[in-house]
Amino acid sequence: MGDGSVAPRLGNMKALLGIVAGAGASYGIYKLISGGSFKRGKKSVTTSESPGVRSSQPGESPSNLEPQHLKMLLSCLQTSNNSSDRCRILLTLGNAAAFTVNQNLIREFEGIHIIAGFLSDPAAEVRVQTLNALNNLCMNIPNQEQIKVYVPQVLELIEMSPVNSDLQLGALRLLTNLSVTDKHQHLLKESVTLLLSLLVVSNEALQVQALKVLVNLSSNPDMMDDIVQAQAPASVVLLFDARTASPVLLRLLTFAGNLKAWRPSAQVADELRRKQDCLFRVMLDESSQLHSRLVQLLSHPDGEIQSQVARILT
Repeated sequence: MGDGSVAPRLGNMKALLGIVAGAGASYGIYKLISGGSFKRGKKSVTTSESPGVRSSQPGESPSNLEPQHLKMLLSCLQTSNNSSDRCRILLTLGNAAAFTVNQNLIREFEGIHIIAGFLSDPAAEVRVQTLNALNNLCMNIPNQEQIKVYVPQVLELIEMSPVNSDLQLGALRLLTNLSVTDKHQHLLKESVTLLLSLLVVSNEALQVQALKVLVNLSSNPDMMDDIVQAQAPASVVLLFDARTASPVLLRLLTFAGNLKAWRPSAQVADELRRKQDCLFRVMLDESSQLHSRLVQLLSHPDGEIQSQVARILT
């Protein structure tokens, strides 16, 4: 493994996995070795899904990890020179962070900044597990105060990562949870163009996640000036189509409804019309194709889509 001080720490970590799992005290690091992966849903304003946990046996739960186990995991994470080990440790910390008691402990142990340090790890899979761990830690309001400083780095990850990658998906999930309340939404006002651009090039899963962030932001009237001024690809309007997947279309309609509820003064509207590629021109101006596309969607086979369209048009 590297120098002599690292190997004992990692040896302790692997021993901890066996001890904790054998005692039934944790979903624990034991499952990491077998590559176990678990998810749990988290409801938010936009029903964002967060990587989480599910006990593999009765009585096993990451909520039962002792404080010293979390400290040891964070210590091992800092000293590991093996990307596979870092992934496993981060996965365990992320699963543990689905529980409030562990969210608080990890913050108190300076664990958020330790974990976030791996957003720049050379291994993509380590960056993915880092985002997943931060996502679960982000369900805690005091934790958000620390996580918010990493928003620029998370946005850069989205911009620089391959389209439809797990990295982009993990980053968008984190931004979804961070934008559920309006407290930190201002940090994302420069991201609207990036999110709109993703909509026209990505797959359904990524489109849904990008729209969750856009719906959160557009539900805040204080964000609307920044949103409507953002540069937007004209092809966004083409997604308002019966061939678009229903989960995407429903969120698109929610976003459009939020935009339509905004009422600019005549002066502001005139200023926005002079901005060639802004979202106002693409979706809200009289010259936009959006109205005619919405009328066509009134005959969509999905009743929920029909009713959303009717609400927007009236």
